[in-house]
Amino acid sequence: MGVSRSVTSRQRKHTGRKLLGYGVAGALALTALGPQALAAPAAAAADAGSAGSALQGRFARAAQEFKVPQSVLMAVSYRQTLWEDHDGEPSTSGAYNVMGLTRVLPGDVERPTAQDRLAHLDLSGDPAVMKRFDASRAPAAEPSVDTADPRLHTLEEGAKLIGEPVDAVRTDAGQSIRAGAALLARYQRAATGSLPADPGAWYPAVARYSQSPDAKGADAFAERVFDSVRSGESRVTTDGQHLALPADPGVKPAEPSKKAARTAAAAPAAPTPECPAGLNCDYKPADPNNYNVANRPDNGFDIRQIVIHDTEGTYEGSINTFQDPRSSASTHYIVKDDGSLVTQVVATKDESYHAGNKTVNMHALGVEHVGFAMKTGSWYGEPLYDASATLVKYLADRFSIPLDREHIVGHDEVPGPLDGYVAGQHWDPGPFWDWNHYMSLLGADDCAGGRRPVAGQVVKVVPPFTPRTTTYYDPATKVRTTFDQPVNFGYLYAAPSTDAAAPTDPYLGDQIATEGPNWANKVVAGGRYVVADQQGDWTAIWYGGQKAWFQNPGGRYTSVVARSAAPVVLKAKGTAPVQVYGRSYPEDAAYAGTGVPVQGSNSASLTKYSIPAGQAYVAAGDPVAGDYYYGGTTLGTLVKGAQTFYPIRYNHRIAWVRTADVQAVAPGTR
Repeated sequence: MGVSRSVTSRQRKHTGRKLLGYGVAGALALTALGPQALAAPAAAAADAGSAGSALQGRFARAAQEFKVPQSVLMAVSYRQTLWEDHDGEPSTSGAYNVMGLTRVLPGDVERPTAQDRLAHLDLSGDPAVMKRFDASRAPAAEPSVDTADPRLHTLEEGAKLIGEPVDAVRTDAGQSIRAGAALLARYQRAATGSLPADPGAWYPAVARYSQSPDAKGADAFAERVFDSVRSGESRVTTDGQHLALPADPGVKPAEPSKKAARTAAAAPAAPTPECPAGLNCDYKPADPNNYNVANRPDNGFDIRQIVIHDTEGTYEGSINTFQDPRSSASTHYIVKDDGSLVTQVVATKDESYHAGNKTVNMHALGVEHVGFAMKTGSWYGEPLYDASATLVKYLADRFSIPLDREHIVGHDEVPGPLDGYVAGQHWDPGPFWDWNHYMSLLGADDCAGGRRPVAGQVVKVVPPFTPRTTTYYDPATKVRTTFDQPVNFGYLYAAPSTDAAAPTDPYLGDQIATEGPNWANKVVAGGRYVVADQQGDWTAIWYGGQKAWFQNPGGRYTSVVARSAAPVVLKAKGTAPVQVYGRSYPEDAAYAGTGVPVQGSNSASLTKYSIPAGQAYVAAGDPVAGDYYYGGTTLGTLVKGAQTFYPIRYNHRIAWVRTADVQAVAPGTR
């Protein structure tokens, strides 16, 4: 799901701190960085980290004041926020500061308009299906949020316990830590009547701190916290503070039998979710009209990718949408914003309507996250990242999906299937999703290498996830609001200078260079590209049919992919430009005798895109046969052609080229 470029959810004015889990995203523009601006945060962090950490001392003092084991207090904070204060701005679940304490007021809730809702429907990506969608009958209701729920007010509760103003706990890291410690102590006394010195005895307080409404979700959070206690953690925060939680492998949290005593009565029988052990999951089936019944991965109908989305609405509203037969939208899984629950809505064997691209829907799994792609003060909480990564690792292992950024992709990396759909493709999970961190949770190494690349090499581009000047732009009022927030991309330029023009995209029309959904001048973290040129501190890559430059002093923001990793590099076979496709359908002749009609514009390319002779692009997987699944509420027919395609990373998004049009060359070949 997520924000479509063509709808008003990107154009609405936001004042105050509207919480991401309960409203609609606004438009954000991101101010270009000068030559020093990109490097400064990382350097500052290293320098400040070596000088020690005031934050570490605050954890020690709060632990002593409230008689909470410091290891427990620090591990809870780490698993909530990675010890980040986020400048006192809210997460997608309304959590604040280093302890992730919640505060959601009625004025924080923003309800989507009918037009906003329409942007999240009709996502089959199949024009033959999309023409049957009736916008006049589409669901338009969004459930209200119970802002009186005590789970949404732990910040106020903690502030009262320590006798400090709410705003102090929201904005001051030290007061946040004190309030979190006071809450843990209160929860522990309520559970056991004492404040023991043994960290493992604090299991009930930690589980309750999660605010999960059911025991399994609370246990999942507590297990992650005690994993950190046992293994230890170390990190330099965004503002340059080095914190260390020493490993304590001997800690033994509460026995499972004691935890089971807290479990509520069994829920009514429901389909068994396809989930890993230890993850709190349930199953709420989508309406059969919102997906195609299939039998993946049998008979060549394989699953190749996992697509990361955000919902742009509430958990309850998304479930209602998927269960409404008028929606023509679904997903396979949805992760709650606080990480307490993963809900499966479509079986992995079936083709969900989630990506707005038929080929991707056929061969991918969709994972939605309650949150927003672009919003003032937005950030995704660590419990959500943890729950999502646990799920995605399980799915990737089960279906042999590589854990790299060509196979674990954002909805913002899915192309429009035909010319008319390109500009309106979605932009979630957006620039505030920390791909570097997320891939590390999956066990993939997405760190930069620090070796200056040379032309012809394949590099993985890994810009740092650090605060940069961002600008919220309201096209209606022409008002811009500036603030700082980490983003997951680097800016591109048409020449090796920040004074150079920004690359443009022929489908986007008139967009300011710093607007978030302008993918023409942004290289997303983790993508692999072929180096086109290198000049001093600048690296150029082949990107969207152009040579695009970014600042890369000493190779700091790239990692050279070794030849032994066998990346496939593609070039045009002749002198004619190579056509680029937004989907990989079979040739017309393949439909003969199948009973499936030849699809409209079946062999159409994206006519404004091409790969000129001499440019090179990295294959995003092995060659695949063009195919089309003619499905519905019963098992359908898979049409598979003789024509094959290479998936490639073309610009910010994935695309396809015909195998017959390109030649594979070794990395490093000019």
